[in-house]
Amino acid sequence: MLSDIEIAQRAKMLPINKVAQSIGITEDELEFYGKYKAKLSESLEKRLSGKEDGKLILVTAINPTPAGEGKTTTTVGLGQAFAKIGKKAVIALREPSLGPVMGVKGGAAGGGYSQVVPMEDINLHFTGDMHAITAANNLLCAVIDNHIQQGNSLNIDTRNIPFKRVLDMNDRALRNIVVGLGGRVNGVPREDGFMITVASEVMAILCLALDLQDLKERLGNIIAAYDTDGNPITARDLGANGAMALLLKDAIKPNLVQTLENTPCIMHGGPFANIAHGCNSIRATKLALKLGDYCITEAGFGADLGAEKFFDIKCRLGGLNPDAVVLVATVRALKYNGGVLKADLQKENLPALEKGIANLGAHIENIKKYNIPCVVAINTFDTDTESELDFVFEYCKSLGIECALSRAFAKGGEGAVELAEIVAKTADRGGSFAPLYDDSLSIKEKIYTIVTKIYGGKDVTYTPGAEKSIAKLSQLGFSSMPVCMAKTQYSLSDNPALLGRPKDFTVTVREVRVSAGAGFIVALTGDIMTMPGLPKVPSACKIDILESGEITGLF
Repeated sequence: MLSDIEIAQRAKMLPINKVAQSIGITEDELEFYGKYKAKLSESLEKRLSGKEDGKLILVTAINPTPAGEGKTTTTVGLGQAFAKIGKKAVIALREPSLGPVMGVKGGAAGGGYSQVVPMEDINLHFTGDMHAITAANNLLCAVIDNHIQQGNSLNIDTRNIPFKRVLDMNDRALRNIVVGLGGRVNGVPREDGFMITVASEVMAILCLALDLQDLKERLGNIIAAYDTDGNPITARDLGANGAMALLLKDAIKPNLVQTLENTPCIMHGGPFANIAHGCNSIRATKLALKLGDYCITEAGFGADLGAEKFFDIKCRLGGLNPDAVVLVATVRALKYNGGVLKADLQKENLPALEKGIANLGAHIENIKKYNIPCVVAINTFDTDTESELDFVFEYCKSLGIECALSRAFAKGGEGAVELAEIVAKTADRGGSFAPLYDDSLSIKEKIYTIVTKIYGGKDVTYTPGAEKSIAKLSQLGFSSMPVCMAKTQYSLSDNPALLGRPKDFTVTVREVRVSAGAGFIVALTGDIMTMPGLPKVPSACKIDILESGEITGLF
């Protein structure tokens, strides 16, 4: 059996201008990054501005497990399958972060015969967007420390600087650091820290900005620090947002690549869903809606995180109206949620499946709360038994939900044709989307709504620090913003050990921040780290490049 990278390396890619041509993009509207990658120009967006949008389809999943769910594989497979049934679809995905690529999770280009290519480029440096975001973020950090060094005319409180440096790599040693050591010439000593680039507010802003001017305005609104009286100091106050926007002038343009079957994929932006809002850029999604009759996009991790943020943050701020949701599940993951160990998931276990399928039911119920029709995609594995698959089908039928098998990993688009036909009909019918909560609710009311209505919890508690932050942010006028919950992806609760469908739990909010430029409040729960660490044996230790230039070990 070929590995993902071996399949990708054998792909017969089309020159990217040919892929662009298939969806009506001219060569003059492309900015080439080699033969198989290109950025989409501002002129394309202007030309398409008056065109009617296609249907918006979100692919999400149950809570992820070590067994894997295959959400991106299903998304790519659907895009390929839509072409096989004569439908014009464009998929819109996030860009991978080097942290997971070199860590444990892997890339974000799909798998098997449903991948986006060139896979090696996409998972390594792609078109440099991540590095531009890192540079823009760290420019503001340098300006902050330089301002303090040069007399601190804005009276920045060196103990209250929330804006952190970033690096697109898992490096736990950088979570908490001290800068400015080594004497007067090296700056003013203070505590600081690093986050991973995909958790940066600059990443969130890039994905939510409508154009370059909006990007510059949002960057200016970033609260970089507070003065000694507790008043916010923004990137605009420090005069940094213009240069930050300049560093991002190319990164804000969406990227065009292709699937293994040469269907189009727009890939842009990559915020994590457990510590950020987990969706690709609004610009990429809107372009896909203009270029295709269907835009198939995804949101990170399970529907309790990625889908909730897609609906309540991205759709709210971008004016998007989704028409259908594809909820990906696997028999293996459902059995894991029913208490089966990873090593035993290949064995038939109907009692565990019956117990764990409650997790699928919770996500189905949650999607219905947004008034959008849902289709369940069962991502199949060779170890799935007929009895187990029948049980899942009957369960979905009992809830009035259509369900189809997806064999996109093994068979590419052909393996998702039945699913594509159901999804297309569902999207054509559409729904009447509405966010979960109103802007007018308080910060605490929004958090309570998400915890009780989406996670299924009974209450929310706050640390004294979180209480103080909420009071301060409300006083500053930020309470009308949506809330971005930073929570474990493994459970509906804030405790990763509580699998299935836990009940009667209380979520503890330990910290609350504002991303004023992005336009949302961040509530951190549990032990969520904004700078992940590497595992005992990182993927980086298995990746290599041969004398011939061939890359090995990259999945």
